[in-house]
Amino acid sequence: MVESVILLLVYLCLLALCVWLVLWVLESIIGIALPPKVVQILWVIVALVAILLIYRSLAPHLHLPA
Repeated sequence: MVESVILLLVYLCLLALCVWLVLWVLESIIGIALPPKVVQILWVIVALVAILLIYRSLAPHLHLPA
């Protein structure tokens, strides 16, 4: 279980890094200024995906309904 939790944390960090990198490239390199509300909605979607991944990863070990 410890290995799956560590792997999940690595995946979540990579997910956040990829989203941050895409936003940085869009704003700094390409010059597309995204409205703050769009950026906020994107981070909310990332947070919801992260919660789903955490639930799916821990549900078999905690005997929760999947």
